[in-house]
Amino acid sequence: MIAAMLLILPLMGGGVARAQVSVDLALVLALDSSASVDDREFALQRGGLADAFRDPEVAEAIAAGTLGRIAVAVMEWAGSEQQVLDIPWALIQDAASAQAMANRIDRLGRSIPAGATSIAGALSFGNQLLRVAPVEATRKVIDMSSDGRNNQGQKVEIVRRAVVAHGVTINGLVILNEHPTLNYYFEDRVIGGPAAFVEVANDYSDYARAIRRKLIREIRSLTVSERFDGGSPGDTPSPQTGVRLAASAINPR
Repeated sequence: MIAAMLLILPLMGGGVARAQVSVDLALVLALDSSASVDDREFALQRGGLADAFRDPEVAEAIAAGTLGRIAVAVMEWAGSEQQVLDIPWALIQDAASAQAMANRIDRLGRSIPAGATSIAGALSFGNQLLRVAPVEATRKVIDMSSDGRNNQGQKVEIVRRAVVAHGVTINGLVILNEHPTLNYYFEDRVIGGPAAFVEVANDYSDYARAIRRKLIREIRSLTVSERFDGGSPGDTPSPQTGVRLAASAINPR
């Protein structure tokens, strides 16, 4: 049913058939809505993501791509049977469409009030969104935000392997408010695919900085040997706020 629905969803700017639109990146942004996330923390995720799309550097990164456009979908997730598509596939190709996406994110309510933490379920849902996206994408990425470990549904390593086999990169944005070593869990069990990486936010108040940095890195698709510092000039990120790359991140798992 999801597949049938998504196949007919128009992209922002008008309905476009799959073969008519090519993009540099198809990106699924997955927001954590599990029981460990209260309403204030969810609002910080939503607000931080909206602010990231308003940042001129995001529009500049998109414009610098080979095709100069990306497709974005926003989902919310919790337990193994709790995933919601909040914003269907939308085309972002300039500052105006990035601003429009930010406005849509700002208007989002919380669709899942609580639930377990099924990263595996979220990855499966995100992969399905990418498989039926009405675009031809040079790269496909799932951007997973989470403050906890997988505790329901399939083993996340098994799902990761299946998702990466479809040519998808899984990146992680971990919030360390409850699990101070969550970044290492993501490196070992969650991320995968070419140049996969983990971005770290110390807590939810740090989410806006982290998602902006992560989004620009994903759009630019830097390799392991390159470095992007998303802070202000002169900033020196602490070890807890930098991008972490797993040793095997450049190879599909």
